[in-house]
Amino acid sequence: MLKRISTAVNWRHILYGMAGLVVLAGLVTLMGFIQVKSSEQACTQMRIIVLGNESFVEHRDIAELITAKYGELEGRTLASVPIHQLESDLLQIPFVFAATVTIDMDGMLTVRIRQREAVVRVINKAGLDFYIDRQGYKMPVSPKYMPRVPVVNGNIAEPYNGELDSMSSQLIKDVFKTAQFISADSVWSNQVVQLYVNTARDIELVPRVGNQQIILGNADSLERKFEKLMLFYKRIVPRTGIDAYKSVNLKFAGQLVCERNEHFKPADNGNQAL
Repeated sequence: MLKRISTAVNWRHILYGMAGLVVLAGLVTLMGFIQVKSSEQACTQMRIIVLGNESFVEHRDIAELITAKYGELEGRTLASVPIHQLESDLLQIPFVFAATVTIDMDGMLTVRIRQREAVVRVINKAGLDFYIDRQGYKMPVSPKYMPRVPVVNGNIAEPYNGELDSMSSQLIKDVFKTAQFISADSVWSNQVVQLYVNTARDIELVPRVGNQQIILGNADSLERKFEKLMLFYKRIVPRTGIDAYKSVNLKFAGQLVCERNEHFKPADNGNQAL
């Protein structure tokens, strides 16, 4: 006896499949419509957004750069606006860290700029000055904006060609690391107003309060060194006064070496290891 083979059709799966094809076709049609509309849509307005805490770059600077190279963008079709080239050109500005250009269906062209943030200003021994940003790149100073960051000068041979550039010497890397450490702490960023590189190529700290020569050395063990400096301010200064010592040396491991001022009695003069 032959068995009867079932030929029942699963209409539910077929209907789902057909519905999916209809939706897909609709999406393709819609994307084609959007592409056509986008290519025909004129730029109605250019909006410039400058992000960051600095003021190296202003809205006017960006607008003038774009207009000088590409002319007026308002009234042109969005398809004719070279977005990727625009972004590339904006990134050539040494103060710009990131640039994004977007357009929407209403014809709005938005330019977003994120500025570089300066950490320290360097004046080398040739008299050339530049900033180092948070990413560790050298960048030029601005004639119209001066951020409130520590300044370092002295025996610094680090060259600078006037453009965005990486650090080349270990000394300037130590300066950068020290400035980063100081800027991250509200106490030290208020107390340390300047850095100096002496003839021994040691980094010195110039304090806001007191006239001590504070010798840091290099950027090794910064946390430990600044702990020793805090010890000086909290435990020694209250007993002797802020002007009792003319130098504080932090560069020796595990030691806080202070040198008395000359106006103290002979018995109190000399180096004192603490």
